[in-house]
Amino acid sequence: MTDTDQSEGAAAVPTAKEMAEHLRMAEALLFAAAEALDEEAIAARLPANADVPALIAALAAAYENRGVVLSKAAGRYRFITAPDVAHILQKEKVEPRKLSRAALETLAIIAYHQPCTRADIEDVRGVAVSPGSLDQLMEIG
Repeated sequence: MTDTDQSEGAAAVPTAKEMAEHLRMAEALLFAAAEALDEEAIAARLPANADVPALIAALAAAYENRGVVLSKAAGRYRFITAPDVAHILQKEKVEPRKLSRAALETLAIIAYHQPCTRADIEDVRGVAVSPGSLDQLMEIG
């Protein structure tokens, strides 16, 4: 057996330090992913010697009694809020905000003439647009 054969064999089984690093990488991938990932997608982003099923099992065990848990659905994994604490994340009833008459007029002009500038709005309304009206509309979105 040559030195290259030994190094290839050693690369196949990750050391404890490598396993810990692979676990960190998998955790980061799952937290940052916009959607659930399957084992193949996780494996594609990890080093070749990473044991993805073992990493997933370790993450699931580590997060079992935490505020977030590792969830599997349709063969894909993602972190979700633990069901027993999900109720605290629900938003309270949002009171609808009333727009001033000037803000409503401004919004109507923007909707009808878009895209438009402040000068366009002032031309149509015939009065100067207050910064408050535009700020209020920008805040609402």
